[in-house]
Amino acid sequence: MRKKWLWFFILLFLGGGAFHLYQGSHQPIQGGIMGASSRAGHLLREGKFPPVEKTTHTEVVIVGGGISGLSAAWQLNRKGIHSFQILELEKQLGGNAQSGRNEVSAYPWGAHYVPLPGPAEVYVRQLFEELGVIQGYDKKGLPRYNELYLCSDPQERLYLNGTWQDGLLPQTGVTNEDRKQYKAFFTAMDYFRGAVGFDGKRAFCIPIDLSSQDPSFLKYDQISMAELLVQKGWTSPFLKWYVDYACKDDYGTHMEKVSAWAGIHYFASRIGRASNSAENSVLTWPEGNGWLVNRLVEKVGAYGRCNSLVYNVEKRDKEVWVDFYDLTTQKSERMICKAVIFSAPRFVASHVVKALRDHPPAYLPAFTYAPWMVANLTVDELQHSQGVAPAWDNVFFKSESLGYVTATHQNIERYPKTKTVLTYYYPLCEGEPTEERQKAIARSYKDWTDLILGDFKKVHPDIKEKLNELNVWIWGHGMIRPTVGFIWGKERKEVLKSTPPIFFAHSDMSGISIFEEAQYRGVKAADEVLKFLKSKGLKQSK
Repeated sequence: MRKKWLWFFILLFLGGGAFHLYQGSHQPIQGGIMGASSRAGHLLREGKFPPVEKTTHTEVVIVGGGISGLSAAWQLNRKGIHSFQILELEKQLGGNAQSGRNEVSAYPWGAHYVPLPGPAEVYVRQLFEELGVIQGYDKKGLPRYNELYLCSDPQERLYLNGTWQDGLLPQTGVTNEDRKQYKAFFTAMDYFRGAVGFDGKRAFCIPIDLSSQDPSFLKYDQISMAELLVQKGWTSPFLKWYVDYACKDDYGTHMEKVSAWAGIHYFASRIGRASNSAENSVLTWPEGNGWLVNRLVEKVGAYGRCNSLVYNVEKRDKEVWVDFYDLTTQKSERMICKAVIFSAPRFVASHVVKALRDHPPAYLPAFTYAPWMVANLTVDELQHSQGVAPAWDNVFFKSESLGYVTATHQNIERYPKTKTVLTYYYPLCEGEPTEERQKAIARSYKDWTDLILGDFKKVHPDIKEKLNELNVWIWGHGMIRPTVGFIWGKERKEVLKSTPPIFFAHSDMSGISIFEEAQYRGVKAADEVLKFLKSKGLKQSK
């Protein structure tokens, strides 16, 4: 099993960074397959690194510069700890919230929005206050958000039966029975949204670990979301499509594999409100959550070191040795520290942390990750399709993709540009993750381009004529999958146990890959490190 995981981790790097000119019927299309360094993949496969040539000391090392790692750094910095380093494999910080930019617009390469945070999302609110996303509170205590960051209307539209409709819940062609089931479904979700368990906690909360432990709610983790629909008699094909779309949207997995608890969580956990926006609003930027990454990098980026492949984390008496390979200098270095915050996925930790490498934990097979493909298309203005006007989020009914978001939707220029960037999301979930990774790696740039344009053409027939550039990014392990029994199973509980001086911080510990959970894990790990240093009487730099 360990060899299988390592092999697919290596495959993530192969074929990255290649650029092509795809010869279409009208003109060449500039673009290519983006991604991580293939050199790093070969090194991981071979497992051979040169001897350590340089040793430095710091108090804390953070392995991984995604949202959880950056959040851990943010918290340490806020608490006055400045002797730490972030080691990141990629060329830039951000993890799956990375973003890009061209002459037309900034655009996301992954996560692209954050819902309005609820009362329990304390750390999210603190960050948003600090960044000016929250600009104050009204007399009722409701936050007032910066209007520039609230998603402008129209927010969502669905292409169904040859026309665009407002919203994502199908309306065209539905029967009275379909509408009856719509009402029953959303009535149930409203109940779960307000439900409280015997322990006084909300049934479905963000962060997940603050949710009620009442068995009457936890039981839903033992069946799939598809099974729940069957049990309730919700057979409407339109409702089933909508629920399946929701599972793919947040979990990269069909509802037949998703825990019903996680499926309900998608609809029932988000209760954020604002003084100047509707309850269902989201916060977004042209570069998606890359905007948050950039703001965090402004605060703690000086502590980051990219192109650094960590290959060994080992406890030595009262110290931790962190060995890494600098992809730029092609030399191995060692950082000796008092504590480590490991902010990369658990399957990576199993190959890097010596204690896990020597004794593979029994929980590892339960941690499965959904692969994704994300593409950014730079296009001239497309012909206006029948139905409602272009929206921020544009979804195709019964497509294997999740459609696209428009990077320039938040544009406030008086005379908007005639070009835009469309970010297209395609969860690779038709087969098992390992199979889908293999197929993703085997596809050429032309294969991906044909697939993407074929999907777009059904909705925008002029896409080829208007396309300027198309780039593809493969996320081999894009997000943790909340499969049946995983959220409240023994495997996830096992990884929540504290293991000082090595502390773990990644959204896979929550079972759901969303910004709020990644940030929570990072801040929580930083707080645990602070307590650990204090309990050991270790001097902390200020």
